Amino acid sequence: MLRITNTLTRQKEEFKPLKEGKVSFYQCGPTVYWTQHIGNMRAMVMADLIRRSLEYLGFSVDFVRNYTDVGHLLGDNLGDADTGEDRMDKSAKQEGKTPQEIADKYIAIFEKDVEALNVKPPTYKPRATEYIQQIIEMVSVLLDKGFAYKTEKAVYFDVSKAKDYNKLNRQSLEQMQAGAGTGYVQDPEKKNPQDFALWFFKVGVHENALQTWPAFVSDSGEARDGFPGWHIECSAMIKTLLGETIDLHMGGVEHISIHHTNEIAQSEGANGASLANYWIHNEHLTVDGKKMAKSEGTGYALSEIVDKGYDPLALRYFFLQARYRSKQNFTWEALEAAGTAYQRLRMTLRGLKESREGSGFSEEKEIKRQDFSEQFVAALEDDFNIPQALAVVWDVTKSDISEADKHGLLMDFDRVLDLGLDRAWEQDMPSEEIMGLVRKRNDLRKENKYQEADEVRKQVEELGWEVSDTTKFGTAVRKKR
Repeated sequence: MLRITNTLTRQKEEFKPLKEGKVSFYQCGPTVYWTQHIGNMRAMVMADLIRRSLEYLGFSVDFVRNYTDVGHLLGDNLGDADTGEDRMDKSAKQEGKTPQEIADKYIAIFEKDVEALNVKPPTYKPRATEYIQQIIEMVSVLLDKGFAYKTEKAVYFDVSKAKDYNKLNRQSLEQMQAGAGTGYVQDPEKKNPQDFALWFFKVGVHENALQTWPAFVSDSGEARDGFPGWHIECSAMIKTLLGETIDLHMGGVEHISIHHTNEIAQSEGANGASLANYWIHNEHLTVDGKKMAKSEGTGYALSEIVDKGYDPLALRYFFLQARYRSKQNFTWEALEAAGTAYQRLRMTLRGLKESREGSGFSEEKEIKRQDFSEQFVAALEDDFNIPQALAVVWDVTKSDISEADKHGLLMDFDRVLDLGLDRAWEQDMPSEEIMGLVRKRNDLRKENKYQEADEVRKQVEELGWEVSDTTKFGTAVRKKR
C-alpha cells in the first residue's frame, strides 16, 4: 500500500488515484531564462524517482513538467510574484536576444542536463506561451463568476471570494508575507492587498513588455495587450493536459505559501473542482550548509560538475541518498564519496555480468531473493523512501544468493534508481588488466605487504586510473580526472 505525505493535510495518507491504475502528475518546471543549478536538477531527479516508483508499482503515469517562458517576475525572489521585471525580458535584453531565443537556448541546456542525469522525458512538456488562449479563457471564466476583477493595470483574483484560501499554507491573510500579491505598483483599485494578478496590461512599468497578447476588452470595446501572471499559467496547462482534478502536484517547498496557494484558489474558482488530491513538495539543496546562490558562486550548474571530472550519474547517486522532502547538503567531499560508491556499484555489476553463475535452486536463497524484492517495494511504498531502497541494493550485493539472482534483482531495482547499471560495463570501466592489478594489490595488503601493494597501485595510476579504499564500499577504481 503506497502512502504519501500530503502537504494539504500534513499527514501520510494511503494513495488512491482518481482512476484505478492511472496517475496524473504535474510538476512545476523551470523558468527558462538562465542555466538551472544543481538544486533545480535535484528537484527534477526527485520527481523522476517518484514517477519511476509509481510505474514500478504498476501505475500508468501521465506526467507533465512545464516550461515558464513568460510572466514570472523578479519580485518572486522576495515573496511577491506580482512585482519586478519579467525574467525572460530581462535576460533577453542582457543577451541581445528575443525572449523566444532565450527560451530555446535555456530549454536546450536544461534538456541536455536532465538527459545526462537519466531523467525520463515527461509525457508533456508545455511552454506557457503555447497556452495563452487557454489562459485567457480561464481568466475570463473567473471574471464571469465574480472571482476576478479588472483595473487599469491588471486583472486580479479576489482572494476574499476563495473558499478556504489558505488551506494549503495554513496561514491567515495577516500572516502572509508583507507585500505578497500587492501588484507591481500600489494599485488604488485593488480590493485586497493579497489579491494577485492573473493578467498584466501593457501599461506602467510593463509598457515596454516584450511578450504581449490582446485580451480583455476595455470600456471602448477594444482588446488590450498584456501577458499572464505566473500562477494562472500552471492552472491552464494542468486543466488542458490532465483535467480539472489531478492526482499529484509537485513543486518546491517555496511554492507552498503563494504560488501553489494561488493555483488552488484560481483553479477551484474557475473549475468548481479540487485541483489536486495529493500535494508533494521537495526540500532545498544547500551548499556547505548555506543557501545555494548564484551571487555567492555556489549556484553550480551541471556543466561545472562535469568540468571537474565527475560523472553526472555520480550526482544522481548523491541525490538518491536523501528523501525528497528532506534538505540535502552538497559538498565536493560528499560528491566525491558518492562518486566512489557509484563506481563501486558499477564494478560490482560488471563482475556479476561476467560471472552470472547460478548455484542451483535453494529454497532458503529463494526466500532471501523474494525478501529483497519485498523490502525494495516497501521502501517505495513508504512515501518514496529512495535512500532505503538504495540500502536494499547494497544488501543484495553483500548477500549469499546466486550471482544470477543478484544481477537480476539489481537490474530490476535500477528501473527506479536508473543509475545506468545496464551499461555499467560499457562506460569508462577498467580493463581486465587493471582489475587484475587491483586484485593483486588487495591480496598484498591482506598479507600486510604494504610497500609492494603501493608499487602495484602506482602501476594502476600510471595506466590512468585511481584506486580508493572505503570502509563501507570496499575498493573502487575510476579514471583519473
